[in-house]
Amino acid sequence: MKILVVGSGGREHALCWAIAASPLCDELQCAPGNGGIASVATCIDIAADDIDALVAHCQSQAVDFVVIGPEQPLVMGLADRLDDAGIGVFGPSAAAAQLEGSKGFTKDLCQKYGIPAADYGRFDNAADAKAYVLEQGTPIVVKADGLAAGKGVIMAETDDEAMVAIDEIFGGLFGQAGTEVVIEEWMQGEEISFFALCDGENTLALASAQDHKRVGDGDTGPNTGGMGSYSPAPIMTDELADTVMNDIILPTVAAMKTEGTPYKGVLYAGLMITDTGPRLFEYNARFGDPECQVLMMRLKSDILPALIACNEGGLDHFDLRWHDTAAMTVVMATEGYPGSYEKGSVISNLEGASADENVEIFHAGTSVEGDTIIATGGRVLNVTGTGANVAEARANAYRAVEAVDWPQGFYRSDIGWRALKN
Repeated sequence: MKILVVGSGGREHALCWAIAASPLCDELQCAPGNGGIASVATCIDIAADDIDALVAHCQSQAVDFVVIGPEQPLVMGLADRLDDAGIGVFGPSAAAAQLEGSKGFTKDLCQKYGIPAADYGRFDNAADAKAYVLEQGTPIVVKADGLAAGKGVIMAETDDEAMVAIDEIFGGLFGQAGTEVVIEEWMQGEEISFFALCDGENTLALASAQDHKRVGDGDTGPNTGGMGSYSPAPIMTDELADTVMNDIILPTVAAMKTEGTPYKGVLYAGLMITDTGPRLFEYNARFGDPECQVLMMRLKSDILPALIACNEGGLDHFDLRWHDTAAMTVVMATEGYPGSYEKGSVISNLEGASADENVEIFHAGTSVEGDTIIATGGRVLNVTGTGANVAEARANAYRAVEAVDWPQGFYRSDIGWRALKN
């Protein structure tokens, strides 16, 4: 099969790395790819959100199957266009991708079908949003309704912080994503990421993972797209996983089918494990980044047949196998992220840093100039280690991080603290 992966981040590098090992994959392409992906796939110079060009490329190059990595092309309808062209695709339709594309849509769906989630209000103007905050009290969570690259969530601990967040969102801080605001209760508990493959009717739960959203040690500072993750997550027991499936995932998949928008692809639930049980705080319509990296490192089975089954049906006949080892990834980011940062710094000694067989470095924001790796993004590298347990995986990952020669980069030093505590 000729496979095309769409995207340019660490998630897409991990997917390419896993798909390239499949005996079903005869040729692997990635659009647009990055400096690391170029080592396992042919990079195609088409942007992930250039829907027309991607469809035309697949038609002219006789691509058999497309794996869509990021959320933007999903919300823009790339899966629909490929399906209309008769090309197999992994990823939900634009209508189903509203689970990520509109936080208000998801909140309303949960309320309608009794899916446990945070209490909320949704608003199209600042005055009503502010009145709701004053009525509910702080701390509270203020969210831009649409896609904001993982940065559209403000944890407001005071009324003043909430008011500023509302003004900034309606003032255009996140562009069109902020035409509406969702305000949620601040739930107490432990966050965890839960992933399930879906074929519109059947579901298949994946291994557990946990990530760190805040930019600074101790989970401080603004939210990011993710600064590191690990798998398995000790908090996710078999009993808790069954509860999540029965109370949240399966009702959501059934609800989407009832609404006429069956969900096909990977469903990523951001959960808060509260004293009263798991509650949903967000859905994403794609693999998490950087959770995908640790999941692909632990996956023993061939991923490609399962991705194809999400499109064609039959997931009820699948069972994926996982290595007993743990995996942890540490994100190395450019100084200044998630705010403004400079591109173009040189990264060295990646080969030396990844010499350990227990280490894999997935590129997220890099390009290649001759023999030189250049940083081109905010989150740039996902340095991933495996080990017999989370502590050993963590040690291997950080040993590799410290070997990377990149003065302009930074990273959190406490990834995995929850797992070690537990």
